[in-house]
Parts: sequence; C-alpha cells; structure tokens
Amino acid sequence: MPKANLYDMAGKQIGEIELSEAIFGIEPNQAVVHEAVKNHLANCRQGTQSALTRAEVSGGGKKPWRQKGTGHARQGSTRAPQWTHGGIVFAPKPRSYRASLNKKARRLALKSALSAKAASGAILVVDGVKLDEVKTKTMKTFLDAIGATKSVVVTPETDKNVVLSARNIPGVVTTAASVLNVYDIVNAKQLVIDKAALAIIEEVYA
Repeated sequence: MPKANLYDMAGKQIGEIELSEAIFGIEPNQAVVHEAVKNHLANCRQGTQSALTRAEVSGGGKKPWRQKGTGHARQGSTRAPQWTHGGIVFAPKPRSYRASLNKKARRLALKSALSAKAASGAILVVDGVKLDEVKTKTMKTFLDAIGATKSVVVTPETDKNVVLSARNIPGVVTTAASVLNVYDIVNAKQLVIDKAALAIIEEVYA
C-alpha cells in the first residue's frame, strides 16, 4: 500500500499515512492522462481571435486600373489578400474549442496522475492546512519547511486565508479536494494535501 509523509504546519514530519490503493496505487495510464490534459487546455482557450476577410475590409470598391493595356497584372480590388491593407485569406473567426471526455476516462486520468505522484514520493500530507490570517510569508515558510516548490495545495474546501496567502507565491496553486484537476497535478512537482482533504479525495474518487 502506498504511503506518504505526514507533516504539521511547522513543517516537521510527525509520521506516515497510508494512501488508498484504489486511487494512489494503480498503474498510470499515460494515454488517458494526455487526453485529459489536452481536453483541459482546449477548454481554457477563449476562441475569440478574429480577422477580416476581403469581403469585410472597408474600401476596394473601385477597380484600380483598366483590365488591359497597362502592363500591370489584372486587378479587381485593392482589398484582395496580396494588397497592403487587403483582407486575410481564410481569416480566423470566433469559435469554440470545447472538447469533452467521458466520465470514466476523466476519473482514470485523475487516478493515474495521483498514482504517478505517489509513486515518485511527491505527495506531502499535512495534518491541517490552516492559517489564522492572510500572510504570504507564513505560507512560504511552511512550504519551504516541507520542501514544496512548484506545488498544488489541496484543502477540504475553499479556505480564503490559504488562497490569499498562496496566490502571490510563484508556482503555487490552491484547490479544493472536490474539484481536483489533472492538469494542475501533472504540472506540479508536489501535492500538498490536507489530511481532511485526503479523506474527501478517497471518498469521492474511490
């Protein structure tokens, strides 16, 4: 059964904790993880890029010169794509890049990502991630003490003090246990998980 080190908020290791074999001990499916990451990044795209085609550029109504006898190539408009200030060929238009992944694949991807992190010893469990006030320095000191650099801090539910204290630390992301994201897990070097959040993960994703 996979295990992880257990720390307190002072950054001191106070023991070990066993992780669920069904979530943190499976053989990672890299192909499904790749699909989940691609799906997430596609859904993050705004799709608002837009440019004008030759039909939409203003001007160009008059034929620039007569058809024959000038020595120039024939031209019908000064807004054709080869002209300066002309329209764009196959101009990009607003569109949705939204993609979907079925529920079983999403769950397998999440378990695979968590299992890969557990196998590499990158899961750090904390006996209560709590801050009495919004203090970035306190959060940074705690993360440095447990050796967490580019990490995801997982709490049982959204904790305003933790979120506000961590948001200015480069590379640190905070999230609630019920909305874990495969991309964030893969992108991070460590997962810093509240002990109560670990119980929620094991209950929700089992």
